[in-house]
Amino acid sequence: MSGTNSLAAARTDIETASGAVGIYRLGWLAEQGLPEPEKLPHTLKILLENLLRRAGSRDVSEEDVLALARWPESGSSNVAFMPSRILMQDFTGVPAVVDLAAMRSAMQRAGGDPGRVNPLVPVDLIVDHSVQVDRFGSRDAYKANIEWEYRRNGERYALLRWAQQAFDGFRVVPPGMGICHQVNLEHLGQVVQVADGVAFPDTLVGTDSHTTMINGLGVLGWGVGGIEAEAAMLGQPIFLTWPAVVGVRVSGELPPGTTATDLVLTLTQKLRAHGVVGKFVEFFGAGLSSLEVADRATLSNMCPEYGATSGLFPADHQTLKYLSETGRGSMVDLVERYTKEQGLFRTDADAEPTFSEVVDLDLSAVEPSLAGPKRPQDRVSLPGVWDSFLQAFRDRLTPEPDEEDVARLETEGDGPEPVLDEQSLGPIARPGREGLGHGSVVIAAITSCTNTSNPSVMVAAGLLAKNAVEAGLTTKPWVKTSLAPGSRVVTDYLDGAGLTPYLEKLGFDLVGYGCTTCIGNSGPLPEDIAEQVQERDLVVVAVLSGNRNFEGRIHPQVRASYLASPPLCVAYGLAGRIDLDISSDPIGTRPDGRPVYLRDIWPSPAEVQGAIALVMDPEQFEREYGRIWAGDENWQGLPAPSGPMYAWDPGSTYVQEPPFFEELSPQVEPTRDVEGARVLVFLGDSITTDHISPAGSIKSDSAAGRYLVEHGVQPLEFNSYGSRRGNHQVMLRGTFGNVRLRNQLAPDTEGSWTVHLPDDEQMTVYDAAMRYKEEGVPLIVLAGKEYGSGSSRDWAAKGTSLLGIRAVLAESFERIHRSNLVGMGVLPLEFRPGDSSSSLGLTGRETFDIRGLAGGFKPLQLVTVDVRREDGSTFSFKATARVDAPAEVEYYRNGGILHMVLREMLASPY
Repeated sequence: MSGTNSLAAARTDIETASGAVGIYRLGWLAEQGLPEPEKLPHTLKILLENLLRRAGSRDVSEEDVLALARWPESGSSNVAFMPSRILMQDFTGVPAVVDLAAMRSAMQRAGGDPGRVNPLVPVDLIVDHSVQVDRFGSRDAYKANIEWEYRRNGERYALLRWAQQAFDGFRVVPPGMGICHQVNLEHLGQVVQVADGVAFPDTLVGTDSHTTMINGLGVLGWGVGGIEAEAAMLGQPIFLTWPAVVGVRVSGELPPGTTATDLVLTLTQKLRAHGVVGKFVEFFGAGLSSLEVADRATLSNMCPEYGATSGLFPADHQTLKYLSETGRGSMVDLVERYTKEQGLFRTDADAEPTFSEVVDLDLSAVEPSLAGPKRPQDRVSLPGVWDSFLQAFRDRLTPEPDEEDVARLETEGDGPEPVLDEQSLGPIARPGREGLGHGSVVIAAITSCTNTSNPSVMVAAGLLAKNAVEAGLTTKPWVKTSLAPGSRVVTDYLDGAGLTPYLEKLGFDLVGYGCTTCIGNSGPLPEDIAEQVQERDLVVVAVLSGNRNFEGRIHPQVRASYLASPPLCVAYGLAGRIDLDISSDPIGTRPDGRPVYLRDIWPSPAEVQGAIALVMDPEQFEREYGRIWAGDENWQGLPAPSGPMYAWDPGSTYVQEPPFFEELSPQVEPTRDVEGARVLVFLGDSITTDHISPAGSIKSDSAAGRYLVEHGVQPLEFNSYGSRRGNHQVMLRGTFGNVRLRNQLAPDTEGSWTVHLPDDEQMTVYDAAMRYKEEGVPLIVLAGKEYGSGSSRDWAAKGTSLLGIRAVLAESFERIHRSNLVGMGVLPLEFRPGDSSSSLGLTGRETFDIRGLAGGFKPLQLVTVDVRREDGSTFSFKATARVDAPAEVEYYRNGGILHMVLREMLASPY
């Protein structure tokens, strides 16, 4: 195997029902003396084919291919993956389009050809994140909400209309058509693609972390930041470190009464505890045959919650069945022939692949569960829900001690921490006794791609609603209910099964086809409820069928959020509270006074499957997806700007040209050490991208709110941070603006507060950063474990960069945010094992020098951090620069990945 193009001999043809197609045959490698590809996990086979097909190109050498073929032997970290397509949603897609438009403007200013800034990889953008639940509990809710959506977001949508005509290979699915991941699963995913006569695995990256949902169909894809996706559009590969693949051995079957939601909450807890951050996960074992693609997609969807890069279910007979059921039967022949030829088709008889490590998942051990009240990995069985709430909010629920208690504590000491239980609640208002109280459910939302893509849980919710209505139950009046499916097909089959009227009777009317509550677009609580929550400082609850429940995400007044299956969302809407064991306590009473238990109205698996069999039809998918590109009259009536260059409007509060490329020098400046840095924020563990760059509502007294008011926007028209991501002025002011953020530099506050040092003046994070900028002081962030978990939110890195933060020093990073920081020229620094802010005695009031960067550095290099305390004493420690690959060193050296791409375009005439 020598010579410039020796791997080209791997190409051959196979016959399909549509004629011969070329393939790059993996088996050919074994014939040349390399290990058998059959022993590789399917994830690595797909990556290996990707490299083999592109061997000899700018980014892939023969040695890169041969090294991966020898996996698990250690090899080069240069796995240059090039996806075959890119998926976007509007919250992340709009700023990506803004960046591309800004790059065109920069190219024009520099005398280059702006037309070269154009996607080289097909891009689909689905508008699904902007609909908000303003109207609910009525049949006109959908119409009213989508009208509000267009009224709020006309400027953003006009930008997308411009992008449609300005860029080649850029398609937009208009609002009201579905959630990007469900549209991807039910329509866009092909498993096998053909281009220029060559067949290859369908692969993608997406600007939403839940892109992994498509893994349930056997398609390898994962979430990246918008920055990385933009670079991939422009021909820059996704550089992966040497892959580790964790196998999940699946056995058994789900017990009756459990759902795929219960399973994914169990899996999330298990894998988060095991530790799979930055690793690939792949499912195998005989238990897979009992899981349909919709169930598998539920498990793959929550991959970001357990921290893995992807969670692949290899293609098998369930894949072929799902393609046929969803109107893509014409693809089945190609998919079956190609995957079997390449060893990518799974059967129960397969030998167990070689994995980096293996985790067992017994389906029969799954029990009905929720996850919360603050993190998706915190699974709790139904009997333990109330206790989990009490323990999470101990400080807010414990009554003030009376005089006798105070005297006793003064004489006896604090003693052991009391257990918060029924008796210790004292006089605190309880839900169901005085109406609204601590633990009242004020939001019950069937929402999110995670579960609405799965007919079994959606039909179960409808049947439970039917049984509840027939038992005379009603939803509690303080519960804001909503139904936001991920595709229009859901409405078709719920209507066909006759279940829609029962859901509507309980207030679960259609509010939109979008992410709604899961992304924080839950809309305002009814005024009387909001006033009670505010005045009485109540800890109230949301129960939603989503994938995220971080603090401050779902609603600013809702501190506790639990993830649940759609039927349990209905059940908790009926109960109206969580201070009960819903599995054994009554959730309501019949008109004659008899109690109704959950078991009385829970549908059997046979009922659910019987209803699905009667109403599901491939023609539903063909009909609904045949019209997704056209949009409704609102979309068709929007202004459609034209021309290759975007006309920036200085007066717009939604879209502004970002400053990233304004002063781009043709040559890269030498890398310098960081000297005299101050800490802007000092944070703890599990800081999410929601904490760093919130997507929800904008408070009128925040820095972003004040900016909007100064520019003539009234608070009712603020919209959300997510919808304002095309305006860097808003997003810069919103960085570290989550209402639940706790900064140790301002210990008695929540939200966007810090202190300016050394004068110790308390002010907003934005104001402090701007003052430091005027003083010429660089900034850093101190943090704990799992920094940047959650959404693939590029503005969490963009805002960090624009605030003047040069480095983030944390105990560990989540994969996507670490990559995004490097992509914006911000240095992720990781404490060495055993070190932390606490162990080193850091207070955040010191000054810091970071040495070892000047003149260039290597991936994962140790750098020296010199610390000067307030009293003038000094000490030093080592930290790892989490710039993991040679390509990332170049991104950092250039000040960001897009800066590097733009410089390359300006330097090359082609």
